[in-house]
Amino acid sequence: MQDYQKRLALSLLAYAVQKNINVEQLCERSGVDIKTLRSETSTDFSTQQFSALWLVATELSRDPFFGLHFGESLQLTALGVVGELLRHSRTIGEALTHAAGFGHLVTDMMTMEMERAEQSFTLRFIPDHDRQIAYPELFRQVMDFFMAFALHEVDGLILRKMNPSVVKMAHGQTKLYEYQRVLRCPIIQRSDTYSMEFASDYWDEPILTADYELQRVLLRKVSTLNDAFANTQVLSERINRYLLANAYMGVPTLDAIAANLNVSSRSLQRKLQEEGVTYQQLTDSMRKSLALHYLKSGNYPVKEVSYILGYNELSAFNRAFRRWTGTTPASYQKKYS
Repeated sequence: MQDYQKRLALSLLAYAVQKNINVEQLCERSGVDIKTLRSETSTDFSTQQFSALWLVATELSRDPFFGLHFGESLQLTALGVVGELLRHSRTIGEALTHAAGFGHLVTDMMTMEMERAEQSFTLRFIPDHDRQIAYPELFRQVMDFFMAFALHEVDGLILRKMNPSVVKMAHGQTKLYEYQRVLRCPIIQRSDTYSMEFASDYWDEPILTADYELQRVLLRKVSTLNDAFANTQVLSERINRYLLANAYMGVPTLDAIAANLNVSSRSLQRKLQEEGVTYQQLTDSMRKSLALHYLKSGNYPVKEVSYILGYNELSAFNRAFRRWTGTTPASYQKKYS
């Protein structure tokens, strides 16, 4: 995944040049060594640096839609072998299905999924709620980027431009016309979800650069990268993603998580200890992230949030929340109401 982040970061720097941003200043303020970033062998490039590049570039560009415009301009070649796989797919439906299946190799801010109906199909963008809460401004820019890129990535690959019939997003209430222009859609609906819906006839639209033999080779290569990514994921991150994805089911026990990962409870504890974290800390972090999200949304009373997070008593939730934030859930919710 680091290789893809580096590739995307270099593309971001190239776009910054087009926006007349001083790249040396951008890298210095972001804590990024440009020589290290351009090195083929170095992996010394962190998620924190990647995040800093985005935010500083947005600031220096003075463009509140930096991510949206970056996504509009980026070419498929910036995604390396994943981009090549999309370019040599047979149809739009096949290309977008591959994009959804391997999108996590490019970003850890969200995942994608396809949903096909009789008259339409929908590309959904599913946020990593933990990162959404921790980096709200970065999250907005990255979501703008991927929604624009997912649409514009097929420009030139088919004999017409794709136009969504409906776009749903959780932000973008200001200067709506810019989202309508870039996303080629007059209907932008405010929603808790992110998605683009297309008429079904786009699904079988043939891609001009399709190469079936090469596609099979690329698919094997990307699948190998995907397997390597899954095997090298930090255990605590895998557990955290599982907890967030299944939060509606409550907080599972350590034994239940161990069984899900096909390891013993003792082995799981040992591996987490090697990563410098405990299972209790992971569940505590997940509860905190979701508590902040639910309370800030204003859609749930404090007592219901306490129940959702698995607290048997409201007083226990109040104590935990005060330990996390220094204030009470009611005071926090009132601040955002």
